[in-house]
Amino acid sequence: MLSAELSYNTFAPVYERYTAMVGKIAEAQETAAFLEQFCNGRSALELGIGNGRVAVPLTGRGVTVEGIDTSDNMLKLLAKRTSLIKAWKGNIADFNLGQRYRLVYCVYNSFMVLATREEQIACLRSAAGALDEDGVLVIEVRVPDFEGFVGGQKTTTMLVDSENTFVNAEIHDPITQNLTQTLLWFTGTSVRRIPERLRYVYHQELDTMAECVGLELAERWGDWKRGAFTSASKRHVSVYRRTRLKC
Repeated sequence: MLSAELSYNTFAPVYERYTAMVGKIAEAQETAAFLEQFCNGRSALELGIGNGRVAVPLTGRGVTVEGIDTSDNMLKLLAKRTSLIKAWKGNIADFNLGQRYRLVYCVYNSFMVLATREEQIACLRSAAGALDEDGVLVIEVRVPDFEGFVGGQKTTTMLVDSENTFVNAEIHDPITQNLTQTLLWFTGTSVRRIPERLRYVYHQELDTMAECVGLELAERWGDWKRGAFTSASKRHVSVYRRTRLKC
Protein backbone atom coordinates (compact mmCIF):
# COMPACT_ATOMS: atom_id res chain seq x y z
CA MET A 1 0.00 0.00 0.00
CA LEU A 2 1.31 3.44 -0.92
CA SER A 3 2.00 5.45 2.22
CA ALA A 4 0.80 9.07 2.18
CA GLU A 5 3.45 9.88 4.78
CA LEU A 6 6.21 8.44 2.60
CA SER A 7 4.88 10.25 -0.47
CA TYR A 8 4.75 13.67 1.16
CA ASN A 9 8.06 13.21 2.97
CA THR A 10 9.54 12.64 -0.50
CA PHE A 11 7.65 15.63 -1.89
CA ALA A 12 8.59 18.03 0.92
CA PRO A 13 11.99 19.27 -0.40
CA VAL A 14 10.42 20.52 -3.65
CA TYR A 15 6.84 21.16 -2.50
CA GLU A 16 7.05 24.95 -2.38
CA ARG A 17 8.68 25.12 -5.80
CA TYR A 18 6.10 22.75 -7.28
CA THR A 19 3.08 24.57 -5.81
CA ALA A 20 4.47 27.88 -7.08
CA MET A 21 4.81 26.49 -10.60
CA VAL A 22 1.24 25.15 -10.69
CA GLY A 23 -0.26 28.37 -9.28
CA LYS A 24 -1.17 27.19 -5.80
CA ILE A 25 0.96 29.70 -3.88
CA ALA A 26 -0.60 32.59 -5.78
CA GLU A 27 -4.03 31.17 -4.92
CA ALA A 28 -3.28 30.88 -1.20
CA GLN A 29 -4.26 34.49 -0.45
CA GLU A 30 -7.68 33.93 -2.09
CA THR A 31 -8.10 30.78 0.00
CA ALA A 32 -7.16 32.60 3.20
CA ALA A 33 -9.58 35.46 2.43
CA PHE A 34 -12.43 32.96 1.95
CA LEU A 35 -11.63 31.06 5.15
CA GLU A 36 -11.22 34.18 7.30
CA GLN A 37 -14.90 35.02 6.83
CA PHE A 38 -15.89 32.00 8.93
CA CYS A 39 -13.48 32.54 11.81
CA ASN A 40 -14.96 35.62 13.52
CA GLY A 41 -11.68 36.21 15.33
CA ARG A 42 -11.60 32.63 16.62
CA SER A 43 -9.27 29.70 15.96
CA ALA A 44 -8.94 27.42 12.94
CA LEU A 45 -7.61 23.91 12.41
CA GLU A 46 -6.11 22.77 9.11
CA LEU A 47 -6.19 19.08 8.19
CA GLY A 48 -3.07 18.30 6.17
CA ILE A 49 -1.36 21.59 6.98
CA GLY A 50 1.82 20.75 5.04
CA ASN A 51 4.31 23.60 4.85
CA GLY A 52 1.70 26.21 5.76
CA ARG A 53 0.88 27.33 2.22
CA VAL A 54 -2.61 28.44 3.37
CA ALA A 55 -2.15 28.52 7.14
CA VAL A 56 0.56 31.19 7.07
CA PRO A 57 -1.45 33.80 5.11
CA LEU A 58 -4.51 32.96 7.23
CA THR A 59 -2.45 33.60 10.35
CA GLY A 60 -1.42 36.92 8.78
CA ARG A 61 -5.10 37.87 8.79
CA GLY A 62 -5.25 37.56 12.57
CA VAL A 63 -6.59 33.99 12.82
CA THR A 64 -5.01 31.58 15.32
CA VAL A 65 -4.26 28.54 13.15
CA GLU A 66 -3.28 25.06 14.29
CA GLY A 67 -2.74 22.00 12.15
CA ILE A 68 -2.26 18.27 11.70
CA ASP A 69 -0.09 16.49 9.16
CA THR A 70 1.27 12.98 8.76
CA SER A 71 4.59 14.07 7.24
CA ASP A 72 7.54 14.86 9.51
CA ASN A 73 9.32 16.65 6.66
CA MET A 74 6.35 18.88 5.90
CA LEU A 75 6.02 19.80 9.58
CA LYS A 76 9.73 20.70 9.66
CA LEU A 77 9.18 23.05 6.71
CA LEU A 78 6.28 24.67 8.57
CA ALA A 79 8.34 25.11 11.75
CA LYS A 80 11.13 26.80 9.76
CA ARG A 81 8.61 29.12 8.14
CA THR A 82 6.82 30.33 11.28
CA SER A 83 6.68 29.88 15.05
CA LEU A 84 3.11 31.20 15.25
CA ILE A 85 1.39 27.96 14.21
CA LYS A 86 1.09 24.95 16.51
CA ALA A 87 1.02 21.69 14.59
CA TRP A 88 0.98 17.98 15.42
CA LYS A 89 1.97 14.87 13.56
CA GLY A 90 -1.18 12.80 13.23
CA ASN A 91 -3.70 11.05 11.04
CA ILE A 92 -6.45 13.38 9.81
CA ALA A 93 -8.76 10.36 9.60
CA ASP A 94 -8.67 9.87 13.37
CA PHE A 95 -7.87 12.69 15.74
CA ASN A 96 -9.11 14.28 18.95
CA LEU A 97 -7.18 17.33 20.10
CA GLY A 98 -9.42 17.96 23.09
CA GLN A 99 -10.53 21.42 21.95
CA ARG A 100 -13.04 23.06 19.62
CA TYR A 101 -12.51 25.39 16.68
CA ARG A 102 -14.69 27.89 14.84
CA LEU A 103 -13.25 26.60 11.54
CA VAL A 104 -11.83 23.27 10.42
CA TYR A 105 -10.62 23.15 6.82
CA CYS A 106 -9.05 20.69 4.39
CA VAL A 107 -7.79 21.95 1.03
CA TYR A 108 -6.08 20.91 -2.22
CA ASN A 109 -5.76 17.07 -2.39
CA SER A 110 -5.59 16.44 1.37
CA PHE A 111 -9.04 14.84 1.75
CA MET A 112 -8.50 12.64 -1.30
CA VAL A 113 -5.24 11.28 0.16
CA LEU A 114 -7.51 9.25 2.46
CA ALA A 115 -7.77 6.29 0.11
CA THR A 116 -10.88 4.55 1.46
CA ARG A 117 -14.46 5.61 2.07
CA GLU A 118 -14.12 4.52 5.70
CA GLU A 119 -11.11 6.80 6.25
CA GLN A 120 -12.91 9.71 4.64
CA ILE A 121 -15.98 9.23 6.85
CA ALA A 122 -13.72 8.96 9.91
CA CYS A 123 -12.06 12.25 8.93
CA LEU A 124 -15.43 13.97 8.64
CA ARG A 125 -16.47 12.55 12.02
CA SER A 126 -13.27 13.79 13.69
CA ALA A 127 -13.69 17.20 12.06
CA ALA A 128 -17.31 17.48 13.22
CA GLY A 129 -16.19 16.66 16.76
CA ALA A 130 -13.60 19.44 16.61
CA LEU A 131 -16.12 22.18 15.69
CA ASP A 132 -17.62 24.50 18.25
CA GLU A 133 -21.40 25.00 18.24
CA ASP A 134 -21.32 27.59 15.45
CA GLY A 135 -18.28 26.19 13.66
CA VAL A 136 -17.97 25.20 10.00
CA LEU A 137 -16.00 22.65 8.03
CA VAL A 138 -14.63 23.76 4.66
CA ILE A 139 -13.42 21.15 2.17
CA GLU A 140 -11.91 21.69 -1.27
CA VAL A 141 -12.29 18.61 -3.51
CA ARG A 142 -11.42 17.99 -7.13
CA VAL A 143 -14.29 17.01 -9.44
CA PRO A 144 -13.58 13.56 -10.95
CA ASP A 145 -12.62 13.77 -14.62
CA PHE A 146 -12.01 10.63 -16.66
CA GLU A 147 -11.60 12.18 -20.07
CA GLY A 148 -8.59 10.68 -21.82
CA PHE A 149 -8.48 7.42 -19.88
CA VAL A 150 -8.02 4.35 -22.08
CA GLY A 151 -8.23 0.93 -20.47
CA GLY A 152 -8.18 2.58 -17.05
CA GLN A 153 -4.90 4.40 -17.76
CA LYS A 154 -3.91 7.93 -18.68
CA THR A 155 -0.68 9.86 -19.16
CA THR A 156 -0.79 13.65 -19.21
CA THR A 157 1.81 16.32 -19.86
CA MET A 158 0.99 18.85 -17.14
CA LEU A 159 3.59 21.54 -17.73
CA VAL A 160 6.48 22.18 -20.09
CA ASP A 161 8.83 25.17 -19.97
CA SER A 162 12.49 25.82 -20.79
CA GLU A 163 13.70 23.96 -17.69
CA ASN A 164 10.93 21.61 -16.52
CA THR A 165 8.57 18.95 -17.79
CA PHE A 166 5.79 17.45 -15.65
CA VAL A 167 4.30 14.14 -16.80
CA ASN A 168 1.54 12.52 -14.74
CA ALA A 169 0.77 8.79 -15.18
CA GLU A 170 -2.51 7.55 -13.67
CA ILE A 171 -4.33 4.24 -13.20
CA HIS A 172 -8.05 4.30 -12.37
CA ASP A 173 -9.77 1.67 -10.21
CA PRO A 174 -13.52 2.39 -10.39
CA ILE A 175 -14.33 -0.22 -7.72
CA THR A 176 -12.39 1.58 -4.99
CA GLN A 177 -12.65 5.02 -6.65
CA ASN A 178 -8.86 5.18 -6.44
CA LEU A 179 -6.44 6.98 -8.71
CA THR A 180 -2.90 5.67 -8.34
CA GLN A 181 -0.65 8.23 -9.96
CA THR A 182 2.99 9.14 -10.33
CA LEU A 183 4.25 12.60 -11.17
CA LEU A 184 7.50 12.50 -13.14
CA TRP A 185 9.34 15.81 -12.90
CA PHE A 186 12.15 16.20 -15.44
CA THR A 187 14.61 19.04 -14.79
CA GLY A 188 17.74 19.22 -16.89
CA THR A 189 19.29 15.74 -16.75
CA SER A 190 17.52 14.70 -13.51
CA VAL A 191 14.11 13.19 -12.87
CA ARG A 192 12.09 13.11 -9.65
CA ARG A 193 9.34 10.54 -9.10
CA ILE A 194 6.46 11.51 -6.79
CA PRO A 195 3.85 8.76 -6.27
CA GLU A 196 0.39 9.29 -4.78
CA ARG A 197 -2.83 7.38 -4.27
CA LEU A 198 -6.09 9.31 -4.09
CA ARG A 199 -9.74 8.42 -3.59
CA TYR A 200 -11.98 10.69 -5.62
CA VAL A 201 -15.43 11.51 -4.33
CA TYR A 202 -18.41 13.09 -6.05
CA HIS A 203 -20.07 16.01 -4.31
CA GLN A 204 -23.29 14.04 -3.73
CA GLU A 205 -21.36 11.28 -1.97
CA LEU A 206 -19.47 13.83 0.12
CA ASP A 207 -22.78 15.35 1.25
CA THR A 208 -24.13 11.93 2.22
CA MET A 209 -21.00 11.06 4.20
CA ALA A 210 -21.18 14.44 5.94
CA GLU A 211 -24.83 13.88 6.88
CA CYS A 212 -23.90 10.58 8.50
CA VAL A 213 -21.57 12.31 10.97
CA GLY A 214 -23.88 15.19 11.82
CA LEU A 215 -22.97 17.80 9.20
CA GLU A 216 -25.12 19.49 6.57
CA LEU A 217 -24.18 21.47 3.48
CA ALA A 218 -24.45 25.24 3.95
CA GLU A 219 -22.71 26.54 0.81
CA ARG A 220 -20.97 25.21 -2.28
CA TRP A 221 -18.80 27.20 -4.69
CA GLY A 222 -16.76 26.47 -7.76
CA ASP A 223 -13.65 28.30 -6.49
CA TRP A 224 -12.29 30.43 -3.65
CA LYS A 225 -13.72 33.59 -5.24
CA ARG A 226 -17.25 32.20 -4.76
CA GLY A 227 -17.77 31.46 -8.42
CA ALA A 228 -20.79 29.29 -9.19
CA PHE A 229 -20.42 25.51 -8.99
CA THR A 230 -21.56 24.16 -12.36
CA SER A 231 -21.25 21.07 -14.52
CA ALA A 232 -18.08 22.61 -15.97
CA SER A 233 -16.38 23.12 -12.59
CA LYS A 234 -13.05 21.37 -12.03
CA ARG A 235 -13.41 21.42 -8.23
CA HIS A 236 -15.75 22.57 -5.49
CA VAL A 237 -15.40 24.34 -2.16
CA SER A 238 -18.04 23.01 0.22
CA VAL A 239 -19.03 24.50 3.59
CA TYR A 240 -20.70 22.29 6.22
CA ARG A 241 -22.32 23.11 9.55
CA ARG A 242 -23.19 20.86 12.46
CA THR A 243 -26.62 19.27 12.68
CA ARG A 244 -28.09 16.26 14.46
CA LEU A 245 -26.58 12.81 13.90
CA LYS A 246 -28.52 10.90 11.23
CA CYS A 247 -26.80 7.50 11.10
